[in-house]
Amino acid sequence: MKRLLPPFAMIALTGCGLTPVYSGGSSGPVASALRSVSVAPIDGQAGWLVRNKLIDRLGAEGGNSAYRLEVKLDDNITSFGLRSDRAATQERRTLRARYQLVDSRSGMVVLDATAGSDMGIDIVSSEYATVAAEQTALENLADTVADQITARLALYASRTAGAK
Repeated sequence: MKRLLPPFAMIALTGCGLTPVYSGGSSGPVASALRSVSVAPIDGQAGWLVRNKLIDRLGAEGGNSAYRLEVKLDDNITSFGLRSDRAATQERRTLRARYQLVDSRSGMVVLDATAGSDMGIDIVSSEYATVAAEQTALENLADTVADQITARLALYASRTAGAK
């Protein structure tokens, strides 16, 4: 029975309609669509990090791009876990992004969505260690947000590539 299960599972999956998003590799329709997205400048240090990570993931070529990605970030650090002397023992860093994909030719917004993540930070007696932990958290959050935005853009590209 165990030997028969994998062939039946493969046959069942072929009819489900699932296809890889990045089929065709770097010359496929989704990769080509992602390369046609230019990323507008984003304010602040978090914006600089997210923009660079997005450019790395999208493979943006610049020049005449079909779409422009506009991102607005909200970077927030909240202290909690108070001790008896009212000093905080932990922080939560939150990075939220609202992004819009704008058609460069018509100026119409074709995708409007949000992405975000948060991370806990322990506050220690060393101020330097706490600042370093906050910076590391920001870099990790920028990675996560850029991954979420890229995945959503790839999904949009795969759905619109089939419609064209």
